[in-house]
Amino acid sequence: MRRLISVLFPGVLILAAGCKPPAAANGPAMQALPVQTQAVALSPVAQSSDYVATIKSRRSVTILPQVSGNLTQLLVKSGDHVKAGQPIMTVNPVQQQALVDAQFSTENQKKALYDYNQVEVERQRKLFAAEVTSRDTLDQAEQAYKNTLADWQAAIQTRKSLEEQLAYYHIKAPFDGIIGDVPVHLGDYVTPSTWLTTIDENKDLEAYIYVPTDRSGEVHFGMPVQIVDADGKVQESTKVDFLSPQVDTQLQGILLKAPVHSTSIALRSAQLVKARVVWGTAPKPVIPVLSVSRLGGQTFVYVAATQNGKSTASQRAVTLGGTVDNNYVVLGGLKAGDQLIVSGTQFLQDGMPVMPMNAGPAKGSAASQPGQ
Repeated sequence: MRRLISVLFPGVLILAAGCKPPAAANGPAMQALPVQTQAVALSPVAQSSDYVATIKSRRSVTILPQVSGNLTQLLVKSGDHVKAGQPIMTVNPVQQQALVDAQFSTENQKKALYDYNQVEVERQRKLFAAEVTSRDTLDQAEQAYKNTLADWQAAIQTRKSLEEQLAYYHIKAPFDGIIGDVPVHLGDYVTPSTWLTTIDENKDLEAYIYVPTDRSGEVHFGMPVQIVDADGKVQESTKVDFLSPQVDTQLQGILLKAPVHSTSIALRSAQLVKARVVWGTAPKPVIPVLSVSRLGGQTFVYVAATQNGKSTASQRAVTLGGTVDNNYVVLGGLKAGDQLIVSGTQFLQDGMPVMPMNAGPAKGSAASQPGQ
């Protein structure tokens, strides 16, 4: 009997030990972390699309010579700023200058003959009045006077015409602007079909934007356009002031033009920029930038979820749009009224108990959303 009890007793001890609850189960619960929350609010957000636009000058000219000859002077280089009337190139004017000089001598000859006949006709008029000479002699003197006057005036006009042609050999800037590429060199023989350079007035610029034809029903005069940099920062806000009535057959797009007047950004004619065409606005959730966390390329936020009087941090994956001021536009993952946790997010884990404290309403602002 004693041996039986000794054999059974360890089993009883083991059974009793297995039925005892663990001490850890009766330990204190995790303390709730105080956090600030704010209700997710809707804000009017611009719906837009980004396109590659070309900057063009409203005053742009290609310089071609109006005469033929060798270039004897190149007074500018690419990128130079020039004023209206400033000389930029010279085509050898020696031959034309010789013609002007010869015509000037001819003009002086005609003038001398005219002066002589002017004196002669006055003398013949006095003699005719004194009945010393005949009427026929006076008529001949008056006819010679008129002929020499006409010859002298014709010589003057010929000389002026040659001087105007001489001016073509001295090529000048037609307006204030910037010199483009200069493909010619000193000594080159040029003709009226030779491209010398371009001049662009870098003041009245326009953005040329081609919008797909499937959005033709949405384009209109005065619609907002934003010129943005590579980081999406708005450099200038403008509006459409031209809408082409035709479709570009090669690009299958509709041409829009918007003036660009900004002096804070360096733009040149033919430069490619990003233009954001704003189609309209729609209410979207906006949240503070600092409330967003990132992990492994995924963006997420924490919202305070309350159940049975207790609040926990619930992790939500979100899809973000552009930024405006200090807010992100939320394209998916949140809805208006969600209690967004805006403080202590670096200490939070999904399901962690929290103690929400209202931080006030969200400060939403209108933002621009590309590709909508």
